Amino acid sequence: AAGVRGIGDSRIENIERMRHAGVDAPMSLIRSPMPSQVDRVVESNSISFDTDCAVLSALAASARRTGRVHDVLIMVELGDLRDGVMPDQLQDTVRHVLALPTLRLRGIGTNLACRNGIEPSDENMAELSGLVDDVEETFGIGIDIVSGGNSANLDWLGSTASVGRVNDLRLGESILLGRNPLTRDSIAGLHTDAVTLVAEVIESKRKPTRPRGHAGQSAFGVVADDPIGVDDVDLPDEIWQTIVAAGRQDIDPDDLSPSHDVTVLGASSDHLILRTSTEMSPGDTVRFAPGYSALLRAATSPYVATVLHDH
Repeated sequence: AAGVRGIGDSRIENIERMRHAGVDAPMSLIRSPMPSQVDRVVESNSISFDTDCAVLSALAASARRTGRVHDVLIMVELGDLRDGVMPDQLQDTVRHVLALPTLRLRGIGTNLACRNGIEPSDENMAELSGLVDDVEETFGIGIDIVSGGNSANLDWLGSTASVGRVNDLRLGESILLGRNPLTRDSIAGLHTDAVTLVAEVIESKRKPTRPRGHAGQSAFGVVADDPIGVDDVDLPDEIWQTIVAAGRQDIDPDDLSPSHDVTVLGASSDHLILRTSTEMSPGDTVRFAPGYSALLRAATSPYVATVLHDH
């Protein structure tokens, strides 16, 4: 109802689960397939985003063995230095695809902002459109999908005089968290509280503010000058230290916004350590607003249950 035309995921395992659950929507594998998984990618009836000719050849061979034609989208590098062929290699890659009869070239795309925060702009989006035009002219073909990027493209989309050839965006953070990934500012008309992380208390005790003893590296290789993360000479000798049952394998402790009377002090693999204003009881819950990094881990952790509420 909101205009989504398909579902993208970077893991073939998730696409397979959605297929097995009866989700009959266009699916895109938005990370170049691992060679060890090409058979599963072809069988999933998804379009794969590809960057390497060897992988493309492996996909074509798998499709040939099973009597299928596999759809591909070639990713091109336009500044953020993550995935994609260099612009001057695009036509050679297209030529390679067109020589493989069990592959069908459906699109050309790019990705920005994820690694180095490079912003989508009229300049790099026009470059993408120009590359698509050149491919069509050189090979006498039509390109159906021109995928301009992700949620970071929304500012550009709202300000540009022309989107050029771009007709596809891969939106995640903007829909789920209602924020612009480039600034983390809220997006007008979207909710920023659609997702809440609820963690259960397993311990709450009065404990010293500072650790004692010589400090080596923590479990994650950190030697903290200020182990509790608060530089305040007026801290009390003791605080209410509360632990909830979540850790770094489930969430990013640096990307959680708790309620005003809770402070995140730190985390180990399985424990999230908090300062609370009062003692809490085991079984009580603490609520957090997750950012993108925290949501990513929580949504993929098998130890975090996902509960959907229809408002």
